[in-house]
Amino acid sequence: MTSLAPAFSGDIADCPSPDLSFLLDHTSHVLRTRMAAALAEVGMTARMHCVLVKALEEERTQIQIAEIGDMDKTTMVVTVDALEQAGLAERRPSATDRRARIIAVTDAGAEMAKRSQAVVDRVHAEALGSLPEELRPVLLEALTLLARGHLAEPVESPAGARRARQV
Repeated sequence: MTSLAPAFSGDIADCPSPDLSFLLDHTSHVLRTRMAAALAEVGMTARMHCVLVKALEEERTQIQIAEIGDMDKTTMVVTVDALEQAGLAERRPSATDRRARIIAVTDAGAEMAKRSQAVVDRVHAEALGSLPEELRPVLLEALTLLARGHLAEPVESPAGARRARQV
């Protein structure tokens, strides 16, 4: 795997028009790699963390959690299988729809979710902490506005667009 770092000179002021796609792609990729490495230290993946946290919030089916976590069916099954094997979660029939299976988090899974959330919070704090304090809320507000507004939904493209590789 090649690094994206050499493509970025580091001085946005030198660019007449900064490459927003590159900046978002690169920082997102690096954040995902840092997150993956940090979660691996507690025996988790980002997907496992997502499933545990979303299953703890409320009764949700595998399909609902897969949609929230942007996982395909196969990835979700493999992730839940790993959580079950580790004793962190189990599939149970839904209380409201017997055809549906929910993900129930075990006591050990709830403890792991707390540990992994602390890891996620730390990685996020480290990333934001690398910015001057006055810029942190500005960045978060700008990204939130983009994610809820102009860049909320992908558009169809005849050539298609490759999704960023998920960790």
